[in-house]
Amino acid sequence: MFRREIKPLGEILQRLLREEGLETPLLQKRLVEAWPEVAGRMVADYTGETSIRNQTLFVKITNAALRSDLTLMRTQLVKRLNERVGAFVITDIRIY
Repeated sequence: MFRREIKPLGEILQRLLREEGLETPLLQKRLVEAWPEVAGRMVADYTGETSIRNQTLFVKITNAALRSDLTLMRTQLVKRLNERVGAFVITDIRIY
């Protein structure tokens, strides 16, 4: 008789995602989807495109005054977004 090593399904899926190179894109997608919740509903209403390149989140804001306020809050937003997804996904935010 042989013994099987029983592992939680979450651990198996995490390892599979990592091995297939899908972990980072999945975390990036979760981070982009978390933007409205972390930044707030009002900011989300003025948000255009969002994308991640080279560990930088690019966010298009259509209101100039709001864009200036968010630029000052970049470090706080980076920290809150990374905490929200539970991983170090981005290092900076560029608001344009």
